[in-house]
Amino acid sequence: MDHNNLLAAWPVVGPGIAGAVFGAGWWFWVDAVVCSAAAVPFIHYLPGFFASFAALMFNSVNREDIGDGYYSPYDDSEWRVKLWLFISYVVSFVSLAGAVGFLVQDALTETGPSAWTGTAGVLQCVCVLIRLT
Repeated sequence: MDHNNLLAAWPVVGPGIAGAVFGAGWWFWVDAVVCSAAAVPFIHYLPGFFASFAALMFNSVNREDIGDGYYSPYDDSEWRVKLWLFISYVVSFVSLAGAVGFLVQDALTETGPSAWTGTAGVLQCVCVLIRLT
């Protein structure tokens, strides 16, 4: 396949692939919660919610707003866009760190959710956040 044809097809196919990866991430989590023998506390749901919120934060910024040629009549608003992206990166990394923390907690304790629940939480965060690239 020609490289130019692939680049031309990417705007059509890319959002579908990103949506499928996002859906797969949530599917991992729902599967782990449904198949868990123990009740999964609500706090275990939070990393996935915050990862999805970070994805929404990322997607609310246009790529053209970041460049040097950006003009806004409101004077010096480029720093606001960069601050918003910084906050969204922080939210995404904290959600991933929380998911890893719950994985370690689930793997080390006998009571509570299984290690699969923690693994699914990490997979969920990774799939939700990797679709942004």
